[in-house]
Amino acid sequence: MALDAGTGSMRAVIFDLQGEQIATYQQEWIHPVDPDIPGSMTFDLPYSWQISCQCIQGVLSQSGISNKDILAVSSCSMREGIVLYDNDRVPIWACGNVDARATREVNELKELRDHQFENQLYKISGQTLALSAIPRLLWLAHYQGDLYRRASSISMISDWLGFMLTDQLAVDPSNAGTTGMLNLVTRDWHPELLDLAGLKSNILSPVKESTMPLGEVTAQAAQQTGLRQGTPVIVGGGDVQLGCIGLGLTEPSQAAIIGGTFWQQVVNLPQPITDPNMNVRINPHIIPSLVQAESISFFTGLTMRWFRDVFCEEEKLVAKKLGISPYTLLEQMAQKVPLGSNDVVPIFSDAMHFKSWYHAAPSFINMSIDPDKCNKAVLFRALEENAAIVASCNLEQVEKFSGVKLDSIIFSGGSSQGALWSQILADVTGLSVHIPKVKESTALGCAIVAGVGIGVFDSLQETSKKFVQIEKVYHPNQENHQQYQHHKQKWLDIYHQQLQLVDSGLTTSLWKAPGL
Repeated sequence: MALDAGTGSMRAVIFDLQGEQIATYQQEWIHPVDPDIPGSMTFDLPYSWQISCQCIQGVLSQSGISNKDILAVSSCSMREGIVLYDNDRVPIWACGNVDARATREVNELKELRDHQFENQLYKISGQTLALSAIPRLLWLAHYQGDLYRRASSISMISDWLGFMLTDQLAVDPSNAGTTGMLNLVTRDWHPELLDLAGLKSNILSPVKESTMPLGEVTAQAAQQTGLRQGTPVIVGGGDVQLGCIGLGLTEPSQAAIIGGTFWQQVVNLPQPITDPNMNVRINPHIIPSLVQAESISFFTGLTMRWFRDVFCEEEKLVAKKLGISPYTLLEQMAQKVPLGSNDVVPIFSDAMHFKSWYHAAPSFINMSIDPDKCNKAVLFRALEENAAIVASCNLEQVEKFSGVKLDSIIFSGGSSQGALWSQILADVTGLSVHIPKVKESTALGCAIVAGVGIGVFDSLQETSKKFVQIEKVYHPNQENHQQYQHHKQKWLDIYHQQLQLVDSGLTTSLWKAPGL
């Protein structure tokens, strides 16, 4: 059983020993914003545990499988979200992944050590201050001192799920690496970073690698979840890294684009190395010998949903009558639009610039009032081309500093269901685009970790290769690729100008990292 604590929902998924999904139970949840704390994203621990128990109970009931037949459980979660525990190991506070309450503290830390603290943190951990744990801990020290003084241990949300099942506390490198407090080389905590920030460094929980045993389901957890008491619980990890196991990314120089609400461009690197320009984050992989360069495209899937729901009610009705997805219908319409979308330039997500991470105001540039040149089909294709251009820029940033040369990428997630989008991605990047058969890659990777942990599967690498099947490959059209280079440069120039409008206060950024 895989437990997947995502930003928008909690899921419990059961797989058989051939890697086939048997049953899944999902329940949406919310992470409330404290109206008195701008940018906050609270993770409600009692509520979230209740939802988690309901999902475990639900998937057992739905599958009709006895709890005795669940051989092992592992967990994964959104990264960056942290949980604090008191001396009695009672969870006392938690926040979600994009909690941005610590803007003042980010600015304070940026000035530390003659403005070199963030550079030092990045070289050690591969992270910047924007979403790391140190500013949030400093915020607690400033504004909730009693709670901060009570805190004696820290973990990630995936580790909290394991703790609730077993009463055993440990963190894994793939998820804990996003705190900015873990050393990429040693895969262990680097407490000196906390010392430099004036924070206590005795709150760091033991580090255990994914696939290591964490403990067994306790009597109390069995009663709450319906799992069998004594069921082995295996250390899990971060959702993206486990998703890469479920996609077969287990060797150096492999790459994937995970296309969901955000797009993650992930590249396996053979050794720890950071970007001299600090544009890209570097994370520990699940596999100890590897690290992963990761660039994030903001709100790519969410932008498509916005476009669909605001402008395409007619298409939604037609698609419903035809029994197809509205996106399929919109792609059929966009297929007739010429390459370059009649020079319409969407301004939404930017390529990732981790040190100074912000976006221009959302807009379409160079629109026409000629309905043949600017209509819903044109705008939809322009959005797909824009996402592919941003992904291409992100991958090129990784290739430039790492020396890795890519020839293919795996494309997964909801966005990969678009045939036109997949071909555009191949044409823009010049890389072959491989679409995996299994779309639930994160849960599959989590289940593989559980199976390796109890010895029913071989190594992560061998099991991943065995279970991951490629359904379709899109090859780049070289003539189209050359044309897209012109459109890509034009987009880069226009986006730069749009950022200047944000800088001057004339427009509002789509998103800004804390401290900017």
